[in-house]
Amino acid sequence: MSELRPNALYSRHKELGATFEEPLWNMGVPWLYNTDPDDEHVAVRTRVGLWDVTCLQVINISGPDALEVLNAMQAADMSVLKPGQSKLGCLCDENGAISDDFLVYRDAEDEYRATHGDGDAEERLAEYAKGKNVQISRDKDVHVLSVQGPKSLDLLSPYVKMELAELPYFHHRKTQLFGRDVLISRAGYSHERGYEIFCSSEDAPDLWDTILDEGAEFGIMPCSFTCLDLCRVEAGLLFYPFDMPEGDTTPWELGMSWAVDFQTKSWDVDIERDEFRGKKALQEKQNKPRFFQTGIICDSDKAVAEGAKLVADGKEVGVVTTPAYSRYLMQSLALVHLKPDYAEPGTAVDVQSDDFTCKARVSKPPFYDPLRLRQQGK
Repeated sequence: MSELRPNALYSRHKELGATFEEPLWNMGVPWLYNTDPDDEHVAVRTRVGLWDVTCLQVINISGPDALEVLNAMQAADMSVLKPGQSKLGCLCDENGAISDDFLVYRDAEDEYRATHGDGDAEERLAEYAKGKNVQISRDKDVHVLSVQGPKSLDLLSPYVKMELAELPYFHHRKTQLFGRDVLISRAGYSHERGYEIFCSSEDAPDLWDTILDEGAEFGIMPCSFTCLDLCRVEAGLLFYPFDMPEGDTTPWELGMSWAVDFQTKSWDVDIERDEFRGKKALQEKQNKPRFFQTGIICDSDKAVAEGAKLVADGKEVGVVTTPAYSRYLMQSLALVHLKPDYAEPGTAVDVQSDDFTCKARVSKPPFYDPLRLRQQGK
């Protein structure tokens, strides 16, 4: 494990039966515990679950030019953020292709943090910071615990030194939890109400243990990354690079037009934004999608294969990016890329892999809670 990034919770995961053969972002993660991922999934949907998502790579960006750098390196306008708010970025290369997951938090006037996955966010930050008055550093101490599910507020609220119920979706605040200094963000990857807790590595084991102890009355379960994958497929949430297998996938093809801002506000007037990475290519490709990101519901009692072909009218029209079988919904689901003429909900397609074929119909995600009321509502 010496070559991997350290995690103060490894011993906790091992006690739950985890192995770490498949690291994520250079950190071992628990893909499976001794418990059934389907049982973990039901706990998240009906009660509460706990994930360790410390594999997220956290970068601190501060200084007078921090906003300028963030806006130059990616397509989303971060000037709209107020302290205590967060926003998904849109990191693209010069050809307009998605090149990383990127979520930006504004902590104070000139203080930001960002989380990212396996792409080029840190290289681009370093590139665009040259000659600017900005400080950029990887936070090597932070650990991130994710408490998700309809009982998450009931579990955490009595032990937080703030009115947690009043924290809006995609907002965050520094506070104390069980007497430990933390930053709590109302966010998560579960498609349920939930909270992500940023803490120090020293405090992480105690917080993990205490959350599980206090959560016992709510039926809490520690949750594996296999369970997390199932939750995010039901929600239609994408994961770089697994849902961008072409290597040059644009935001327009992923339904991410909301993350590309060609204009910004100045005195309530829309004005053209300054140049940002990939802007020209994004403008040129805006109305030229080769395919669309969507979903299918399969006539199968198991998950279909990742990379399976989608066939209609005797020709290949798409590909499965991430499949899953939801015991909770009793459905075989998949996130897919489909050519525009075949992406309309209800369209029939065949799923074909080396040893399996089934019929499916197009269904636009989310497959569960389509209005996202459980995740974003009060």
